[in-house]
Amino acid sequence: MPFIANNTMGLGYSLVARPLLALMDSEKAHSRALIGLRLSSATMFGRMFLRLLYKPKNVESNLFSLNFPNPLGLAAGMDKKAEAMTGWETLGFGFIEIGGITQHEQSGNPKPRMFRSSKHKALINRMGFNNPGSEKMANTLSEAKKPGVPVLLNVGKSKVTELSDAHFDYAKTVERCGPFVDGFVINVSSPNTPNLRELQKDEDLSRIIIEVQKYSGEKPVLIKLAPDLSDMQIKSIVDTAMGLGCAGIVATNTTVERPDEDGVMKQNGGLSGLPLRNRSTEVIRLIADHTDGQWPIIGVGGISSSDDAWEKIINGASLVQIYSAMVFEGAGVIKKIVNGLDRKLKQAGLDSLDQAVGLARRK
Repeated sequence: MPFIANNTMGLGYSLVARPLLALMDSEKAHSRALIGLRLSSATMFGRMFLRLLYKPKNVESNLFSLNFPNPLGLAAGMDKKAEAMTGWETLGFGFIEIGGITQHEQSGNPKPRMFRSSKHKALINRMGFNNPGSEKMANTLSEAKKPGVPVLLNVGKSKVTELSDAHFDYAKTVERCGPFVDGFVINVSSPNTPNLRELQKDEDLSRIIIEVQKYSGEKPVLIKLAPDLSDMQIKSIVDTAMGLGCAGIVATNTTVERPDEDGVMKQNGGLSGLPLRNRSTEVIRLIADHTDGQWPIIGVGGISSSDDAWEKIINGASLVQIYSAMVFEGAGVIKKIVNGLDRKLKQAGLDSLDQAVGLARRK
């Protein structure tokens, strides 16, 4: 199971589990791992065992009027159906982003649609927002035990919905699922739904934000943007979202750029992992500078160590997320990153994570 590996098991994961997983279809391996995590965290004994292995130190922060035991979150796409929320909390994540969810149920793009590149420590996916739809997700969330950490819902547009009606699609999902989550991430930046990224334009984005806010109440609404935009486009999105009262931004989604054109890199889809690290940090710094550090940023892209997470934090990210690192490093990476951040705070003579946010900008 790709998510089970602590510091003492990391070598075994690298030598045994990862090669076995490499023989499996990526999507099947992902599905089996979710089942394993859900089952292993279903009992009190199982949760106690997982906490004993993985529980990191507390590196607390408060953002969006929510309390985070640590700044490391699970990125969207890993648990689309909210199947293992208790498991993710037990492994030590400070918050969880589930989804993406669209108004209508959809099967996504044809398989195969998920690929690994161990050489690049990268994943490519063209899933196409495969998900159970907002109605079924609302039912699932209503029956699930709410984790003790914040839960954000990643919201996308149904493929069958015209761009002109996208705002109603997003809003219906928020209306149905809103009572069961702590905030929303509006995803207008996935490269795997035709023309979706066009919704990052000011007029379309404004329409979506305004409609969603009719149902979001006091809960935070964030925008997730693409790394492939120009700096001017990014600033425009930030100005639009800030002006309409969005709580923050997630930087960034997957990229359509490639480090080379060999092997798996020839596959279409969005790339996550190590090749995205530098660009996502550049975008974080751009947004932090543009907003003078006054608008919360969740940093995601290429994080697999405390050094990577720290780099994003000191350049302006208040929280960070991982996805690919779970596949290539196992669940032990959570504890490694969070405990590493705790050490870095102490080495820098800082009392809280908030003091580290944007530190590189202030020097």
